[in-house]
Amino acid sequence: MTISPAIQAYWDQERREIIEHIRRFGVHLVYVSNEVGEECTCCAYLRSVGAERDPVPTEDTPENPPFCYTVGLYGIGHPELLVIGMERDACGTVLNALSGAIHVGRDLVPGEQLTVAGTDLLVEELPNPGQILFDANGFYERPPMASLPALQLTWADGRGRFPWEEGHESGPWPQPRPGEFRADLPG
Repeated sequence: MTISPAIQAYWDQERREIIEHIRRFGVHLVYVSNEVGEECTCCAYLRSVGAERDPVPTEDTPENPPFCYTVGLYGIGHPELLVIGMERDACGTVLNALSGAIHVGRDLVPGEQLTVAGTDLLVEELPNPGQILFDANGFYERPPMASLPALQLTWADGRGRFPWEEGHESGPWPQPRPGEFRADLPG
């Protein structure tokens, strides 16, 4: 597979940004949303240098919810963290707060319940991180079949009910259970 100079330049810049965020903040967050009309940073960069890439017009749907994950926790001996189906600002608040706690010695374990910024969370092991955490695996040079470990943070609705509990209100996007979701790379 031949990689164009424009794509290689983008990847180099992205790697530098990830390193800078990890140095400054202890973690880099990757938020993935496929809203129609929203150009991803890679496509925007390629367009700015005159290279072509066909954007894949998809929408956030129950099968394709937005998600956010960390890059950098694996480097300090902790699994990366993933949140699915939560609004961008809320994801950032939850993941930054937990990443900060991890950096001062907190370890999250599957089955643990906690509350962050008023949101009840359940920590669950993610069985398929290689199908979701593309930037994290790329940063640590891990192939999908030997992915770094990750934990999915399942969040409760405003009344404290988790997705499997009766009366749970999912909001705009339901949360898939760990192992039921995989991200798709653009074509």
